[in-house]
Amino acid sequence: MQAQLNRILEEAKVQLQKAEQQSQLEEIRVKLLGKKGELTQILRGMGQLSPEERKETGALANRVRGEIEQMLSEKVEAVKNAAKAARFKLEKVDVTEPGKKVTLGVKHPLTITMEEISRVFMNMGFSIVEGPEVETVFNNFDALNAGPNHPARDMTDTFYITDDVLLRTQTSPVQVRTLMKQKPPIKVISPGRCFRCDTPDATHSPMFHQIEGLVVDEGITMADLKGTLDSFAKQLFGPETRTKFRPHHFPFTEPSAEVDVSCFKCGGKGCKVCKGSGWIEILGCGMVHPNVLKVGGLDTEKYTGFAFGMGVERVAMLKYGVDDIRLFYENDMRFINQFK
Repeated sequence: MQAQLNRILEEAKVQLQKAEQQSQLEEIRVKLLGKKGELTQILRGMGQLSPEERKETGALANRVRGEIEQMLSEKVEAVKNAAKAARFKLEKVDVTEPGKKVTLGVKHPLTITMEEISRVFMNMGFSIVEGPEVETVFNNFDALNAGPNHPARDMTDTFYITDDVLLRTQTSPVQVRTLMKQKPPIKVISPGRCFRCDTPDATHSPMFHQIEGLVVDEGITMADLKGTLDSFAKQLFGPETRTKFRPHHFPFTEPSAEVDVSCFKCGGKGCKVCKGSGWIEILGCGMVHPNVLKVGGLDTEKYTGFAFGMGVERVAMLKYGVDDIRLFYENDMRFINQFK
């Protein structure tokens, strides 16, 4: 039995010397020291020995167990250190290598334009209000004096969700919501997305952005409207900018007008941007129709107001010389990075 113990010790030394992985060491431990291990079986058979042999064999068995456990512990530590060193070598970082270039994001040109426009009006005392993109037919058409037979209500122009719910075709419904919730004086702008059944091309998109403006108070006149928009044009396009108001028709304003600004590329001399006319159309406006004021429960003999609306994409295209509206929605970083 003592010979067996010495053999087990020598075999353990050889096996531990060859082992290079944790799993191999665990197999050796179980094989030698486990419940059914070789050393355990010998210890269980010591009861058959004489007292003298049992004493000598027990002392040897304890020494063998101690040596094996010590060798196992040292080998486990060595294998762990070797694995750690190998991992460090594999995962090492050369601090002298140049790092990856970190690029900063840029604002989208439509965001830049919307913020510039909003900033101009906020400097003139306007507040920003917002409304939902999913609107009622009442707020989008009826309350804005667009009758049942108005062509804008056709399914070829408007995205209907149900007979009474649609994707707003303009930001003007925010005007209605403001009139119904807020009493004069009112001086607000409402930027946001709008939707129309347009086939995408260089100048049209089924989704676009507008900024609507509304002022309501006692004694508001067309002169206030013209002065406000003239000041806006000069602040956005430059102090030399001139404005021109042309008669037009919108169901929610009366009288109505379209506003042109002198071409900021040629100064009004005529160029490709203004198609030789020297003028560029930028927005529509007018005095709020009495029928719209009545929706807010206002006394039309006491209160008057004006409203205006402009397409953000159109202003951005003119300001930055973009000739295709689809470029704003393609998320091509080569295009967007030009606006740093």
